[in-house]
Amino acid sequence: MEYFKFHNPTKVIFGKGTIVKIGEEIKESGINRVLLLYGGGSIMSNGVYNQVVSSLKSFGVEFVEFGGVQPNPVLEHARLAIEVMKQDNLQAVLAVGGGSVIDEAKSIAAGYFVDDVWNIFEKTESVEKALPLFTVLTLSATGTEMNSFAVLSNPAEYKKWAFGSPYSYPKVSIIDPEVQTTLPWRQTINGGVDSLSHIMELYFAGDDAETTLSINEALMRTIIKSMDELLIDERNYQARAELAWSASLALSGITGVSMNGGEWAVHRIEHAISVMFPEVAHAEGLAVLFPAWIKYVNSNSPKRFERWAKNVFNENTVEEGIEALLNTLKKWKAPTSLAEINVDKSYIPRLAEIAMKQGTLGNIKKIEYDDVVKILEIAL
Repeated sequence: MEYFKFHNPTKVIFGKGTIVKIGEEIKESGINRVLLLYGGGSIMSNGVYNQVVSSLKSFGVEFVEFGGVQPNPVLEHARLAIEVMKQDNLQAVLAVGGGSVIDEAKSIAAGYFVDDVWNIFEKTESVEKALPLFTVLTLSATGTEMNSFAVLSNPAEYKKWAFGSPYSYPKVSIIDPEVQTTLPWRQTINGGVDSLSHIMELYFAGDDAETTLSINEALMRTIIKSMDELLIDERNYQARAELAWSASLALSGITGVSMNGGEWAVHRIEHAISVMFPEVAHAEGLAVLFPAWIKYVNSNSPKRFERWAKNVFNENTVEEGIEALLNTLKKWKAPTSLAEINVDKSYIPRLAEIAMKQGTLGNIKKIEYDDVVKILEIAL
Protein backbone atom coordinates (compact mmCIF):
# COMPACT_ATOMS: atom_id res chain seq x y z
CA MET A 1 0.00 0.00 0.00
CA GLU A 2 1.37 3.37 -1.05
CA TYR A 3 1.61 6.57 1.02
CA PHE A 4 -1.72 8.41 1.11
CA LYS A 5 -3.67 11.17 2.84
CA PHE A 6 -7.33 10.66 3.70
CA HIS A 7 -9.59 13.53 4.66
CA ASN A 8 -13.38 13.78 4.57
CA PRO A 9 -14.89 16.58 6.69
CA THR A 10 -18.55 16.12 5.70
CA LYS A 11 -20.95 15.53 8.58
CA VAL A 12 -23.53 12.93 7.52
CA ILE A 13 -26.89 12.64 9.28
CA PHE A 14 -28.51 9.39 8.13
CA GLY A 15 -31.87 7.77 8.76
CA LYS A 16 -35.63 8.14 8.85
CA GLY A 17 -36.98 11.55 9.82
CA THR A 18 -33.65 13.34 9.61
CA ILE A 19 -34.60 16.04 7.09
CA VAL A 20 -36.14 18.16 9.85
CA LYS A 21 -32.65 18.65 11.30
CA ILE A 22 -31.41 20.81 8.41
CA GLY A 23 -32.56 24.14 9.86
CA GLU A 24 -30.79 23.51 13.15
CA GLU A 25 -27.56 22.48 11.40
CA ILE A 26 -27.54 25.64 9.28
CA LYS A 27 -28.38 27.91 12.21
CA GLU A 28 -25.68 26.35 14.40
CA SER A 29 -23.18 27.21 11.67
CA GLY A 30 -23.98 30.90 12.11
CA ILE A 31 -25.85 31.18 8.81
CA ASN A 32 -29.12 33.09 8.50
CA ARG A 33 -29.74 33.37 4.73
CA VAL A 34 -29.39 30.59 2.15
CA LEU A 35 -30.08 29.83 -1.49
CA LEU A 36 -32.53 26.92 -1.64
CA LEU A 37 -31.49 25.11 -4.81
CA TYR A 38 -33.50 22.28 -6.34
CA GLY A 39 -34.37 20.65 -9.65
CA GLY A 40 -37.61 20.02 -11.48
CA GLY A 41 -39.97 20.17 -8.53
CA SER A 42 -40.28 16.52 -7.44
CA ILE A 43 -39.46 17.66 -3.90
CA MET A 44 -42.84 19.42 -3.90
CA SER A 45 -44.76 16.17 -4.39
CA ASN A 46 -42.75 13.81 -2.17
CA GLY A 47 -42.95 15.93 0.98
CA VAL A 48 -39.28 16.88 1.11
CA TYR A 49 -39.85 20.55 0.27
CA ASN A 50 -42.35 21.01 3.09
CA GLN A 51 -40.03 19.34 5.59
CA VAL A 52 -37.08 21.51 4.54
CA VAL A 53 -39.02 24.79 4.53
CA SER A 54 -40.65 24.03 7.87
CA SER A 55 -37.26 23.30 9.42
CA LEU A 56 -35.69 26.47 8.00
CA LYS A 57 -38.54 28.62 9.28
CA SER A 58 -38.47 26.96 12.71
CA PHE A 59 -34.87 28.05 13.17
CA GLY A 60 -35.24 31.48 11.60
CA VAL A 61 -33.22 30.73 8.48
CA GLU A 62 -34.31 32.91 5.56
CA PHE A 63 -34.11 31.46 2.06
CA VAL A 64 -34.39 32.40 -1.59
CA GLU A 65 -35.62 29.61 -3.86
CA PHE A 66 -33.89 28.80 -7.13
CA GLY A 67 -35.25 25.77 -8.98
CA GLY A 68 -34.78 24.36 -12.44
CA VAL A 69 -31.50 22.46 -12.13
CA GLN A 70 -31.35 20.03 -15.06
CA PRO A 71 -30.44 16.32 -14.81
CA ASN A 72 -27.16 17.26 -16.52
CA PRO A 73 -26.64 20.66 -14.81
CA VAL A 74 -25.67 23.46 -17.16
CA LEU A 75 -23.32 26.42 -16.90
CA GLU A 76 -25.79 29.22 -17.57
CA HIS A 77 -28.11 28.13 -14.77
CA ALA A 78 -25.18 28.12 -12.33
CA ARG A 79 -24.17 31.60 -13.47
CA LEU A 80 -27.69 32.89 -12.87
CA ALA A 81 -27.73 31.35 -9.40
CA ILE A 82 -24.45 33.07 -8.51
CA GLU A 83 -25.98 36.41 -9.50
CA VAL A 84 -28.97 35.73 -7.25
CA MET A 85 -26.62 34.85 -4.38
CA LYS A 86 -24.82 38.17 -4.75
CA GLN A 87 -27.92 40.30 -5.25
CA ASP A 88 -29.64 38.88 -2.17
CA ASN A 89 -26.54 38.71 0.05
CA LEU A 90 -26.95 35.01 0.71
CA GLN A 91 -24.42 33.26 2.92
CA ALA A 92 -24.63 29.61 1.88
CA VAL A 93 -26.17 27.13 -0.53
CA LEU A 94 -28.70 24.49 0.51
CA ALA A 95 -28.98 21.84 -2.20
CA VAL A 96 -32.11 19.70 -2.00
CA GLY A 97 -32.14 16.94 -4.59
CA GLY A 98 -29.87 14.40 -6.24
CA GLY A 99 -26.36 14.58 -7.59
CA SER A 100 -27.10 17.12 -10.29
CA VAL A 101 -28.45 19.64 -7.80
CA ILE A 102 -25.53 19.13 -5.43
CA ASP A 103 -22.96 19.36 -8.22
CA GLU A 104 -24.41 22.65 -9.39
CA ALA A 105 -24.49 23.85 -5.78
CA LYS A 106 -20.76 23.14 -5.47
CA SER A 107 -20.16 25.08 -8.67
CA ILE A 108 -22.17 28.01 -7.30
CA ALA A 109 -20.44 27.96 -3.92
CA ALA A 110 -16.97 28.02 -5.50
CA GLY A 111 -17.92 30.19 -8.47
CA TYR A 112 -19.13 32.94 -6.15
CA PHE A 113 -15.52 33.99 -5.52
CA VAL A 114 -14.06 33.88 -9.05
CA ASP A 115 -14.53 35.97 -12.19
CA ASP A 116 -16.48 33.22 -13.94
CA VAL A 117 -17.42 29.79 -12.65
CA TRP A 118 -16.41 28.05 -15.88
CA ASN A 119 -12.83 29.22 -15.34
CA ILE A 120 -12.65 26.72 -12.49
CA PHE A 121 -13.43 23.87 -14.88
CA GLU A 122 -10.99 25.20 -17.49
CA LYS A 123 -8.41 25.54 -14.68
CA THR A 124 -7.70 29.18 -15.54
CA GLU A 125 -8.82 30.16 -12.02
CA SER A 126 -8.32 28.12 -8.87
CA VAL A 127 -10.66 27.60 -5.94
CA GLU A 128 -9.24 29.42 -2.93
CA LYS A 129 -12.48 29.42 -0.93
CA ALA A 130 -16.16 28.57 -1.28
CA LEU A 131 -19.44 29.38 0.40
CA PRO A 132 -20.71 26.80 2.91
CA LEU A 133 -22.77 24.03 1.33
CA PHE A 134 -25.51 21.96 2.96
CA THR A 135 -27.36 19.11 1.26
CA VAL A 136 -30.56 17.14 1.64
CA LEU A 137 -30.19 14.12 -0.61
CA THR A 138 -33.22 12.72 -2.45
CA LEU A 139 -31.48 10.26 -4.82
CA SER A 140 -28.45 8.18 -3.87
CA ALA A 141 -26.23 7.76 -6.90
CA THR A 142 -23.28 10.05 -7.44
CA GLY A 143 -21.81 10.22 -3.93
CA THR A 144 -21.38 13.98 -4.35
CA GLU A 145 -23.05 14.50 -0.96
CA MET A 146 -19.85 13.23 0.65
CA ASN A 147 -17.02 14.39 -1.61
CA SER A 148 -15.36 17.46 -3.08
CA PHE A 149 -16.09 16.93 -6.79
CA ALA A 150 -18.64 18.40 -9.17
CA VAL A 151 -19.54 18.06 -12.84
CA LEU A 152 -21.07 20.82 -14.97
CA SER A 153 -22.04 20.94 -18.65
CA ASN A 154 -21.20 23.72 -21.08
CA PRO A 155 -23.46 22.74 -24.01
CA ALA A 156 -22.30 25.58 -26.25
CA GLU A 157 -18.79 24.09 -26.32
CA TYR A 158 -19.80 20.41 -25.94
CA LYS A 159 -17.89 20.20 -22.69
CA LYS A 160 -19.00 18.28 -19.61
CA TRP A 161 -16.14 18.71 -17.20
CA ALA A 162 -15.36 18.21 -13.53
CA PHE A 163 -13.52 20.02 -10.79
CA GLY A 164 -12.53 19.12 -7.26
CA SER A 165 -11.42 21.21 -4.32
CA PRO A 166 -10.97 20.66 -0.58
CA TYR A 167 -13.21 23.72 -0.14
CA SER A 168 -16.11 21.98 -1.89
CA TYR A 169 -17.02 19.27 0.60
CA PRO A 170 -20.56 19.74 1.91
CA LYS A 171 -20.55 20.91 5.49
CA VAL A 172 -23.55 18.74 6.36
CA SER A 173 -25.41 16.15 4.28
CA ILE A 174 -28.73 14.67 5.35
CA ILE A 175 -29.71 11.29 3.91
CA ASP A 176 -33.18 9.93 4.64
CA PRO A 177 -33.55 6.71 2.60
CA GLU A 178 -37.29 6.68 3.27
CA VAL A 179 -37.89 9.57 0.84
CA GLN A 180 -36.33 7.45 -1.90
CA THR A 181 -38.84 4.62 -1.55
CA THR A 182 -41.21 6.34 -4.01
CA LEU A 183 -38.64 7.07 -6.70
CA PRO A 184 -39.45 6.02 -10.27
CA TRP A 185 -37.62 2.78 -11.07
CA ARG A 186 -35.57 4.51 -13.78
CA GLN A 187 -34.02 6.77 -11.15
CA THR A 188 -33.34 3.81 -8.87
CA ILE A 189 -31.58 2.07 -11.77
CA ASN A 190 -29.49 5.16 -12.36
CA GLY A 191 -28.52 5.28 -8.70
CA GLY A 192 -27.41 1.67 -8.63
CA VAL A 193 -25.48 1.88 -11.89
CA ASP A 194 -23.81 5.17 -11.01
CA SER A 195 -22.61 4.04 -7.59
CA LEU A 196 -21.41 0.69 -8.96
CA SER A 197 -19.50 2.43 -11.75
CA HIS A 198 -17.70 4.75 -9.35
CA ILE A 199 -16.28 1.79 -7.48
CA MET A 200 -15.25 0.03 -10.70
CA GLU A 201 -13.47 3.16 -11.96
CA LEU A 202 -11.30 3.05 -8.83
CA TYR A 203 -11.01 -0.71 -8.37
CA PHE A 204 -9.55 -1.54 -11.77
CA ALA A 205 -6.79 1.09 -11.55
CA GLY A 206 -5.49 0.32 -8.08
CA ASP A 207 -2.41 -1.39 -6.75
CA ASP A 208 -2.58 -4.48 -4.53
CA ALA A 209 -3.99 -2.65 -1.50
CA GLU A 210 -5.93 -5.57 -0.06
CA THR A 211 -7.94 -3.48 2.42
CA THR A 212 -9.26 -1.11 -0.24
CA LEU A 213 -9.87 -3.86 -2.77
CA SER A 214 -11.88 -5.84 -0.21
CA ILE A 215 -13.90 -2.77 0.80
CA ASN A 216 -14.68 -2.09 -2.84
CA GLU A 217 -15.70 -5.68 -3.55
CA ALA A 218 -18.01 -5.69 -0.52
CA LEU A 219 -19.62 -2.45 -1.65
CA MET A 220 -20.14 -3.75 -5.18
CA ARG A 221 -21.78 -6.91 -3.84
CA THR A 222 -23.97 -4.84 -1.51
CA ILE A 223 -25.11 -2.53 -4.30
CA ILE A 224 -26.01 -5.50 -6.51
CA LYS A 225 -27.83 -7.28 -3.66
CA SER A 226 -29.74 -4.14 -2.69
CA MET A 227 -30.77 -3.44 -6.27
CA ASP A 228 -31.96 -7.03 -6.71
CA GLU A 229 -34.06 -6.69 -3.55
CA LEU A 230 -35.52 -3.37 -4.72
CA LEU A 231 -36.43 -4.98 -8.02
CA ILE A 232 -38.78 -7.19 -5.97
CA ASP A 233 -39.99 -4.47 -3.58
CA GLU A 234 -39.13 -0.85 -4.34
CA ARG A 235 -40.30 0.21 -0.86
CA ASN A 236 -37.88 -2.09 0.96
CA TYR A 237 -36.38 0.38 3.43
CA GLN A 238 -33.43 -1.78 4.44
CA ALA A 239 -32.38 -2.23 0.81
CA ARG A 240 -32.80 1.51 0.18
CA ALA A 241 -30.67 2.31 3.20
CA GLU A 242 -27.91 -0.12 2.20
CA LEU A 243 -27.88 1.28 -1.34
CA ALA A 244 -27.85 4.86 -0.06
CA TRP A 245 -24.89 4.37 2.26
CA SER A 246 -22.99 2.31 -0.30
CA ALA A 247 -23.49 5.06 -2.88
CA SER A 248 -22.13 7.66 -0.46
CA LEU A 249 -19.10 5.56 0.43
CA ALA A 250 -18.44 4.71 -3.22
CA LEU A 251 -16.93 8.12 -3.94
CA SER A 252 -16.14 9.33 -0.43
CA GLY A 253 -12.39 8.85 -0.76
CA ILE A 254 -12.18 5.64 1.24
CA THR A 255 -12.63 3.54 -1.91
CA GLY A 256 -9.81 5.37 -3.66
CA VAL A 257 -7.01 4.72 -1.18
CA SER A 258 -4.02 3.35 -3.15
CA MET A 259 -6.13 3.09 -6.30
CA ASN A 260 -3.79 5.36 -8.31
CA GLY A 261 -6.41 8.02 -8.82
CA GLY A 262 -8.75 5.67 -10.64
CA GLU A 263 -9.46 5.04 -14.30
CA TRP A 264 -12.26 7.46 -15.26
CA ALA A 265 -12.01 6.67 -18.97
CA VAL A 266 -15.59 5.41 -18.99
CA HIS A 267 -16.82 8.57 -17.27
CA ARG A 268 -14.95 10.78 -19.73
CA ILE A 269 -16.46 8.96 -22.71
CA GLU A 270 -19.90 9.05 -21.12
CA HIS A 271 -19.63 12.80 -20.56
CA ALA A 272 -19.26 13.15 -24.31
CA ILE A 273 -22.51 11.23 -24.78
CA SER A 274 -24.59 13.14 -22.24
CA VAL A 275 -23.32 16.58 -23.28
CA MET A 276 -24.18 15.77 -26.90
CA PHE A 277 -27.42 14.00 -25.95
CA PRO A 278 -28.58 15.66 -22.70
CA GLU A 279 -31.71 13.51 -22.61
CA VAL A 280 -29.45 10.52 -21.84
CA ALA A 281 -28.97 10.09 -18.10
CA HIS A 282 -25.35 9.84 -16.98
CA ALA A 283 -25.89 6.37 -15.53
CA GLU A 284 -27.53 5.13 -18.72
CA GLY A 285 -24.38 6.00 -20.64
CA LEU A 286 -22.25 4.29 -18.01
CA ALA A 287 -24.34 1.11 -18.21
CA VAL A 288 -23.77 1.01 -21.96
CA LEU A 289 -20.05 1.76 -21.84
CA PHE A 290 -18.67 -0.20 -18.90
CA PRO A 291 -19.05 -3.73 -20.34
CA ALA A 292 -17.59 -2.50 -23.64
CA TRP A 293 -14.62 -0.89 -21.89
CA ILE A 294 -13.94 -4.04 -19.86
CA LYS A 295 -13.97 -6.12 -23.04
CA TYR A 296 -11.47 -3.74 -24.60
CA VAL A 297 -8.95 -3.27 -21.77
CA ASN A 298 -9.11 -6.35 -19.52
CA SER A 299 -6.03 -7.97 -21.09
CA ASN A 300 -3.97 -5.07 -19.71
CA SER A 301 -4.67 -6.17 -16.13
CA PRO A 302 -5.97 -9.75 -16.33
CA LYS A 303 -5.47 -10.68 -12.67
CA ARG A 304 -7.51 -7.71 -11.42
CA PHE A 305 -10.38 -8.41 -13.79
CA GLU A 306 -10.33 -12.11 -12.91
CA ARG A 307 -10.44 -11.19 -9.23
CA TRP A 308 -13.41 -8.88 -9.91
CA ALA A 309 -15.28 -11.64 -11.75
CA LYS A 310 -14.71 -14.12 -8.91
CA ASN A 311 -15.16 -11.89 -5.85
CA VAL A 312 -18.10 -9.82 -7.10
CA PHE A 313 -19.99 -12.25 -9.35
CA ASN A 314 -18.58 -15.63 -8.25
CA GLU A 315 -17.46 -16.36 -11.82
CA ASN A 316 -14.18 -17.98 -12.84
CA THR A 317 -13.24 -15.98 -15.94
CA VAL A 318 -13.31 -12.36 -17.07
CA GLU A 319 -15.64 -13.29 -19.91
CA GLU A 320 -18.08 -14.84 -17.44
CA GLY A 321 -17.79 -11.74 -15.25
CA ILE A 322 -18.63 -9.47 -18.19
CA GLU A 323 -21.63 -11.64 -19.02
CA ALA A 324 -22.74 -11.52 -15.38
CA LEU A 325 -22.47 -7.72 -15.39
CA LEU A 326 -24.50 -7.50 -18.59
CA ASN A 327 -27.15 -9.85 -17.23
CA THR A 328 -27.34 -7.82 -14.02
CA LEU A 329 -27.81 -4.56 -15.91
CA LYS A 330 -30.45 -6.12 -18.15
CA LYS A 331 -32.27 -7.55 -15.13
CA TRP A 332 -32.42 -4.04 -13.67
CA LYS A 333 -33.74 -2.80 -17.05
CA ALA A 334 -30.69 -0.61 -17.68
CA PRO A 335 -29.61 -0.05 -21.31
CA THR A 336 -26.57 -2.03 -22.47
CA SER A 337 -26.13 -0.75 -26.02
CA LEU A 338 -25.86 2.61 -27.76
CA ALA A 339 -28.90 1.66 -29.82
CA GLU A 340 -31.01 1.55 -26.66
CA ILE A 341 -30.16 5.19 -25.89
CA ASN A 342 -30.70 6.24 -29.52
CA VAL A 343 -27.05 6.90 -30.38
CA ASP A 344 -26.18 5.45 -33.78
CA LYS A 345 -22.83 4.71 -35.39
CA SER A 346 -22.66 7.98 -37.32
CA TYR A 347 -22.07 9.91 -34.07
CA ILE A 348 -19.04 7.89 -32.97
CA PRO A 349 -16.31 10.08 -34.56
CA ARG A 350 -17.76 13.24 -33.02
CA LEU A 351 -18.22 11.59 -29.63
CA ALA A 352 -14.59 10.45 -29.70
CA GLU A 353 -13.47 14.01 -30.50
CA ILE A 354 -15.45 15.40 -27.57
CA ALA A 355 -14.13 12.72 -25.21
CA MET A 356 -10.54 13.61 -26.13
CA LYS A 357 -10.86 17.36 -25.47
CA GLN A 358 -9.00 17.02 -22.17
CA GLY A 359 -6.34 14.69 -23.54
CA THR A 360 -5.48 11.03 -23.05
CA LEU A 361 -7.87 8.95 -20.95
CA GLY A 362 -7.36 6.02 -18.63
CA ASN A 363 -4.74 4.44 -16.44
CA ILE A 364 -4.11 0.71 -16.98
CA LYS A 365 -4.39 1.41 -20.71
CA LYS A 366 -3.92 4.87 -22.15
CA ILE A 367 -6.97 5.60 -24.27
CA GLU A 368 -6.56 7.73 -27.39
CA TYR A 369 -9.03 8.74 -30.10
CA ASP A 370 -8.89 5.42 -31.97
CA ASP A 371 -9.42 3.51 -28.73
CA VAL A 372 -12.53 5.56 -27.91
CA VAL A 373 -13.90 4.77 -31.36
CA LYS A 374 -13.33 1.04 -30.81
CA ILE A 375 -14.96 1.07 -27.37
CA LEU A 376 -17.99 2.87 -28.77
CA GLU A 377 -18.18 0.38 -31.63
CA ILE A 378 -18.19 -2.50 -29.15
CA ALA A 379 -21.06 -0.74 -27.35
CA LEU A 380 -23.24 -0.48 -30.46
